[in-house]
Amino acid sequence: MRELYVNPLPVRIWHWANAVLFIVLVASGVQVRYLDLFDVLPFGTAVTLHNWAGFALIANFFVWLLFYLFSERNRAYHPEFNLLKQARASMAQMKYYGWGMFHGEQNPHRIDPYDKFNPLQRTLYQILMLFMLPLQFATGLMMWDTKRFAVAIDMVGGLRVVSTVHVLIFIFFVFYLFFHPYLTTLGHTPTAHIKAMWTGYEEVEADDDSTAKGATS
Repeated sequence: MRELYVNPLPVRIWHWANAVLFIVLVASGVQVRYLDLFDVLPFGTAVTLHNWAGFALIANFFVWLLFYLFSERNRAYHPEFNLLKQARASMAQMKYYGWGMFHGEQNPHRIDPYDKFNPLQRTLYQILMLFMLPLQFATGLMMWDTKRFAVAIDMVGGLRVVSTVHVLIFIFFVFYLFFHPYLTTLGHTPTAHIKAMWTGYEEVEADDDSTAKGATS
């Protein structure tokens, strides 16, 4: 096995801060939204915690955005405009997840410091980071100060529409928080990807051509 420096320190700090803030937002959001079912925190405390965690997550998002805007590693998020190539790569990756990894086949994606996501991950993170998170921020800000954003709220159909979109995305992220830990166990060992997000170094097969960049002995 060889090691590739795949996750720089800013990415690792952003990732773990993001994880903590997501958990706080989900927990406080459940308390705020379903007050009759849960009584862990006073309503006012839950609202304040949710708001502050939301602003912290927005700030953390811009840390991620600025890093990737001014880093060569932003190739990890570049879309694949060749739809046929994207479809073939995605099908190969799905075949591996559904069959290959249970039968000793090699992952069709080769990790590269500048291209660390497989086709399915890249598509998911493009949707999540460039669409769903900004939309969640926007709807959250509208509900945070309905008077200030009254015009925007009316333009999109009213507060009920804003609230519904916010809750639907919230539900998606709840499922994601359960699904993501499972995906982290799909490395060559169950803890390999988790370790890589702490140390920055991802272990890859020694004969992997991607070790040409950034490999350490």
